[in-house]
Amino acid sequence: QLQLVESGGGLVQPGGSLRLSCAASGYTLNYYTVGWFRQAPGKEREGVSCISSRSGSTKYADSVKGRFTISIDNAKNTVYLQMNSLRPEDTGIYYCAVGPQILFQSMCMDPAKYNSWGQGTQVTVSS
Repeated sequence: QLQLVESGGGLVQPGGSLRLSCAASGYTLNYYTVGWFRQAPGKEREGVSCISSRSGSTKYADSVKGRFTISIDNAKNTVYLQMNSLRPEDTGIYYCAVGPQILFQSMCMDPAKYNSWGQGTQVTVSS
């Protein structure tokens, strides 16, 4: 059974850090593109970052460049999102998703292109 489980969310003050994890079971991540997305209340789900598990190449939304880092540990079948210098506007539910390798070329930040999703983890940035 294919399953993605996110963890690591929580409440953090502005300027703080969190590391999110996305653990996969039922398949091996190193044949796929993995994306992180977030959804704030009343807003559409948006792409935050994605990684090609084959090449290790990464992409980031402009709003998180220089602050967030996506990485993959193939041995643990887990993708991470290290989030530093967090801002209140980073608040939302964070989801990971898995899609075919070809997504990374041009569409990996589009949530509509993914079929397999985790349940999400809440991130709240507030003083």
